[in-house]
Amino acid sequence: ITIKREDLIHPLVSGNKYRKLKYNLKDALENKATSIVTFGGAYSNHLAATAAAGAELKIQTHGFVRGRELASKQRNPTLSFCEEQGMELHFISRNAYRLKNKAPQVLRFIENNPNAYLIPEGGTNELAIQGCKEILNPEDQKFSTICCAVGTGGTFSGLVRSAPEKELLGFVVAKDPSIKKTVQNFTENHKQWELLYDHDYGGYGAFPSEIITFINDFYKQHQILLDPLYTGKM
Repeated sequence: ITIKREDLIHPLVSGNKYRKLKYNLKDALENKATSIVTFGGAYSNHLAATAAAGAELKIQTHGFVRGRELASKQRNPTLSFCEEQGMELHFISRNAYRLKNKAPQVLRFIENNPNAYLIPEGGTNELAIQGCKEILNPEDQKFSTICCAVGTGGTFSGLVRSAPEKELLGFVVAKDPSIKKTVQNFTENHKQWELLYDHDYGGYGAFPSEIITFINDFYKQHQILLDPLYTGKM
């Protein structure tokens, strides 16, 4: 078993976040976008990575955050980091958040900022898939099976497209029925993949003590730090 250390790409924009943002941000800059707009929850790594990338590229970022009630609460470390990187946060109700770029607040913002560049929640779109295809390189051809933790399905889709002849196993961290359709839409006729739904431990934000114990023991043995939401579960 080999672990591909995508977490070492960049100190702030690492792993699949780097891959997903790479071509989206390139497209935004080429089209002279004045700002980047995206979406995420209170603990979104995608929001944090977008904020950090925007700061490095010197382009303004805006994050629409799920939960209007969070506006008046003390910022958690993730949201504090986003603001430190220069991201402007817009808190919207959970019902409005389900509409994403069709929500009234978002539509008003786009109307007032026509040159803003929208990136979807989690960063998953065709440009993100192009970036995630680059995770695997010729050296990885020796492996028969590729395993990946799955959130929205974007990273997994890129892996499937870059290695259609391999067996690909996706460990789903939250039982979202739309993930399978996302992967099918992005991977066309590739069949050598499977989504595994028995490893969510109760949902996206749920991680029992056994997960934490495993992560700590794994770090002691291998000096590789897993996380409780994705890689620890896988």
